[in-house]
Amino acid sequence: MAFRMEKLKQLWRLVRESHAEPLKGEPRKPAVLGVEEQAATFIGHSSFLVQMKGLGVLIDPVFATRLILLRRQRRPGVRVKDLPVIDAVLLTHAHMDHLNRPSLRAVVQEMRRRGRVAPVAIVPNGVEDLVADLGFSKVVELKWWESAEVLGLKVTATPARHWGARMFKDTHRGFGGYVLEAEGAETVYHSGDTAYFGGFAEIGKRLAPKIALLPIGAYFPDSYRSVHTSPEEALQGFLDLGAETMVPMHYNTFRLGRESMDEPLARLLKAAKRAGVLERVRVLGEGERLLVGGEVRTPAASESKALRPKLSGPEVYSVG
Repeated sequence: MAFRMEKLKQLWRLVRESHAEPLKGEPRKPAVLGVEEQAATFIGHSSFLVQMKGLGVLIDPVFATRLILLRRQRRPGVRVKDLPVIDAVLLTHAHMDHLNRPSLRAVVQEMRRRGRVAPVAIVPNGVEDLVADLGFSKVVELKWWESAEVLGLKVTATPARHWGARMFKDTHRGFGGYVLEAEGAETVYHSGDTAYFGGFAEIGKRLAPKIALLPIGAYFPDSYRSVHTSPEEALQGFLDLGAETMVPMHYNTFRLGRESMDEPLARLLKAAKRAGVLERVRVLGEGERLLVGGEVRTPAASESKALRPKLSGPEVYSVG
C-alpha cells in the first residue's frame, strides 16, 4: 500500500510539471516514398513511422496531447490525417505512453475514411483484449522470438527487460520489442522500453538488425534503471547488437523520470563521441526521417530550425 501511494505521489508531481510550459514543435507531412525507398520517421517519444518495400508501419503510435492527466512537452511530428497508408501497427507493451487507444482508433478510422483496409495490429501476448474493439482487420499476438508476416514484411517479437502492466495489478501482459525484415530492405529493430540486459547481444546474433531505435530517457532515480536504460547503457546495447545506426527515442516528450528533459541526448552524444561512434548515432527531431539508401529529404531550413530542440551533434542523415 505504501509503495502504491509513493508511486501516485510521484505521478502527480510529474503531472503538475508537465503543464508548466507551453507545448513546443509543429507537425510536418511525411514525404511520399517510392516502393524501393525506406525511411524511419520519428513522431515523438517512442512513436515511429517505418516505410519499407511500399508498406507503412506504425510502432507505438501516440498522437494524444495528454495521457489521462500527464501532458506531452512536444507535439507529435506527424498528424494522423497526413499519414501514408498504414498496413500494420506494432505495439511493444500496454503502458499508456506506448498503447494509446484514442490514437489507435484514429488511425483505423483514417484508413477506413480513405476506403482502405484497416491495418493489422501486432501485440505481445496478453495485450490483444486492449485493442480488439478498435477496428483492426486482425490482431496478432506474439511471444518472444515468434514471427508474423504482413504483406511480405516479417515481424519478429524480441525480449526486453521491462514489465507489461496496464494497471498496478495487471501483471499478466507481455512486453518486448520487434525486428522488421523484408527482402531487399535494411532490418529495423525497435526495442520497446527496456533496461540494459544480455538480450541485446542475442538479438544481434539471431536477427542482425542494421538500424536500432533505442530508448535513452526515464533513468533517474537509479531505481528506474531496473526497467529503463541510461543513455550510456543504451549505447552499450547498440554496440552489443552490432547494428550500424542508432536512433535515440523515449526522451524529450513526456516527463517520466527525474532527469532534466535535455540531459539524455547530451549524455548519449558524449558517450558516443568517447566510444568513437558519434557518426553512427542519428538524432531525429519530431517529423524528421532517416532515409535509407537514398537522398535525405528535409523541410525548409527555417521550419527545421524551429522544430528541433537546441542540441549539438548530428541531426538528420542518410544510411547506405
